[in-house]
Amino acid sequence: MGMLINIDNGGTLTDICVINGNDFYKTKTLTTPYDLSKCFFDGLKSVSKVVYGEEDVARLLAEVEHIRYSTTQGTNAIVERKGPKLGLVINKGNAGLVERVRAQDPELYDFFVGDRVEEIDLGHLSDAGKAADSATAITRLTSSGANRLVVCFDIDNASEHESQFKQVAFDNYPRHLLGAVPMLFASELADDVSGDRRAWTALINSFLHPAMESFLYNAENRLREYRTKNPLLIFRNDGDASRVAKTIALKTYSSGPRGGMEGVKVFSKQYNLSNVLSMDVGGTTTDIGHVVGNEVNEDRRGMVENVPITFALCEIDSPGVGGSSILSIQDKAIQVGPESVGAVPGPASFGRGGKNSTITDVNLLMGLLDPSTFFGGGLALDIDRARAAIAENIAEPLGVSVDEALLQLRDAYEQKVANELSKFCDITEDTVLLAFGGAGPMNACGAADKCGIKTVYVPKTAAVFSAYGIGSCDIGQSYQVVLSDQKQETLSKAYEGLLERAERDMFAEGYAKGEYEITAQLVGEKDGSETVHVLNGNVAVPQGLAKADAVTLEVSARKTLRVERDSHAEVKKANAAKSSKNRSIFGDNKEWSDVPVYDVNFMKPGDFGAGPAVIEEEYFTCLVRDGWEFVVTELGDICLSHIGSGKGAV
Repeated sequence: MGMLINIDNGGTLTDICVINGNDFYKTKTLTTPYDLSKCFFDGLKSVSKVVYGEEDVARLLAEVEHIRYSTTQGTNAIVERKGPKLGLVINKGNAGLVERVRAQDPELYDFFVGDRVEEIDLGHLSDAGKAADSATAITRLTSSGANRLVVCFDIDNASEHESQFKQVAFDNYPRHLLGAVPMLFASELADDVSGDRRAWTALINSFLHPAMESFLYNAENRLREYRTKNPLLIFRNDGDASRVAKTIALKTYSSGPRGGMEGVKVFSKQYNLSNVLSMDVGGTTTDIGHVVGNEVNEDRRGMVENVPITFALCEIDSPGVGGSSILSIQDKAIQVGPESVGAVPGPASFGRGGKNSTITDVNLLMGLLDPSTFFGGGLALDIDRARAAIAENIAEPLGVSVDEALLQLRDAYEQKVANELSKFCDITEDTVLLAFGGAGPMNACGAADKCGIKTVYVPKTAAVFSAYGIGSCDIGQSYQVVLSDQKQETLSKAYEGLLERAERDMFAEGYAKGEYEITAQLVGEKDGSETVHVLNGNVAVPQGLAKADAVTLEVSARKTLRVERDSHAEVKKANAAKSSKNRSIFGDNKEWSDVPVYDVNFMKPGDFGAGPAVIEEEYFTCLVRDGWEFVVTELGDICLSHIGSGKGAV
């Protein structure tokens, strides 16, 4: 496999990493939400300079085999409520569908649809004289402001009825006419026994589609100008990637955090860890996940905000606590988030007009961050602005000194993170914390202390770990269909139909039949519970699913692209680590003390030391708290272990 580029577009920063054999390169750039293509190509320019010593995007794109990309655009669009107005077409007499769907999240439903709903008499669709009248529903919806339409019939054989309406609609409103309103038919997107899930899946996908389509096709077209070998691949929230034309918009939702979890899965295998709790601390949120037995935990029916969808989603919680989360005083107590200052204006120390205090400002004033080398030296920090913000927003309202405020702020922030970790899963003796993201390693020991975790790992790729995790994904497509009955003939026909779809889609990805792997399973649903039966060669409904209320056939096609990584890595002490310099840190004893600073780039496997200390590289800083020790692993990652309470404190 040739050179691979992985890009993770976050709300505050965009991370880029390049994997070329055993060589690894990385960089970061500020996200430009007003034009995501700008930070996309800014990142490519920046990383080309890291790879070649000079900016040469043309050479980089000529040599790259695949570019894989994940984005928070979809997540942000829903959070910020920025998108098209939708119209909903349902079958007559089924107002109950609207009532149920709206009840699950009234605010989200009203924003998406509101009262833009039309009922269709399905009996008219087969009557040539009345069919045209059904199409007038489209006119009424567009006249009421709908930019896009979703058609969802909650009835037996819904797909057949939706196909009938599709034909009527397109006969009256041909696709080639200017201004033809885009329509999405729920059964084509998601075959699901639950009409509620199908409706929400279709509504959310339709809402996300235009923004994703506009940016991704624009980026792909610009890449074509460089004559890249392969089309841009979009990393999805199911852990696989596909070209833009074969990607469902909804599957970009929360894809960045899924990239991090794919990295956690690989990491847990490398170190034979059975219970890994992960925290990816970004600017706005901390994404918390859990890998048990080297498998990413998934909800087979995912939730977007408060509503269920047809597709599976990784179990990730994203509380509003990050490096740019606002620290404030509410009712004489410190409040951590959930509001964030983002990249612009950013923390007060960024010097871009921000007036609010953040943990980034706190860590700067406590001496943990070097203001001249922060963000690879590309973003100088202003100590005076940080101090002024904390004095005004925190110290004065609390009636304490700035130094005392710093300790209280750090404690409140770490306690908030610890509470979120403990809430996500049970902390046991074998729980290991994997801390990554630009701000993840900074307060990892403190948060671990507060929730009883004794071992923390910080990957050497921590600053771009989600982008790095994308590097373990494959090219793939997944399909599902609800069987009309459990006869062998029905299953065989459905299976062959999905194989044909897979063959077409994988051919479009550049792979012929036989060059990818097919997996299949049957999922039986009864009384709210599900039973999964993997099909290994014998495509037949097993006895155990005979009494299921509904059986869904699921087929996946996958071409392996994974970068081979070393496994069974050792964590063993060899030599005392050599510090590159000392730094004065403000500690719990309310005094400043010099501690060693270790540069990740010059540390070797087996190097060890103890806190208080600082470990850093261009894009992350790790505080080794007093009472903790560290060792550099065989693969260059950092393992931190609790050794009991120590003296003095940082």
